[in-house]
Amino acid sequence: MKIRSTTIIGLIKDGQAAIGGDGQVTLGNTVMKHNSMKIRKLMNGKVLTGFAGSTADAFTLLQRFEEKLEQYRGNVERAVVELAKDWRTDKYLRRLEAMLAIISDEKSFIVSGTGDVIEPEDSIVAIGSGGMYALAAAKMLKKYSNLSAKEIVEESLKTAADICIYTNDKITVEVIGK
Repeated sequence: MKIRSTTIIGLIKDGQAAIGGDGQVTLGNTVMKHNSMKIRKLMNGKVLTGFAGSTADAFTLLQRFEEKLEQYRGNVERAVVELAKDWRTDKYLRRLEAMLAIISDEKSFIVSGTGDVIEPEDSIVAIGSGGMYALAAAKMLKKYSNLSAKEIVEESLKTAADICIYTNDKITVEVIGK
């Protein structure tokens, strides 16, 4: 049975970085949990992360990413690239089924299960079952509103929850910057 869950959306706007996620975990056609925590602050609150996919796999990747951040003294871009290299070449890591969204106050990245690193041009990252719904909402709100990064993340997650059956409105948002 396939586990489906998660909408993670994050962005940088006007010196503020925000990332948020819903709390729903679904197994088949059953909601197993309503308030799962899928986002984390790392490096004493300087880096925000969110994950989609297998929780155990995501925690393994988060731990590896945190080690890379320490190894490269908080250089997020270098830590992301090195994590992706490991993910792609390590036989154990290659089997992990998860994705990470990573945001600092300056840069945002998606690291995929194939070891790809994506740095979106508009600094908006979205992953998970409802990620594309939240992404569409965030793009329009960032472009056409005066909302803060946090407010855009909240509204984008609410939009995804209205559309995606694997996303709920039990939202958690973390912010760094202004």
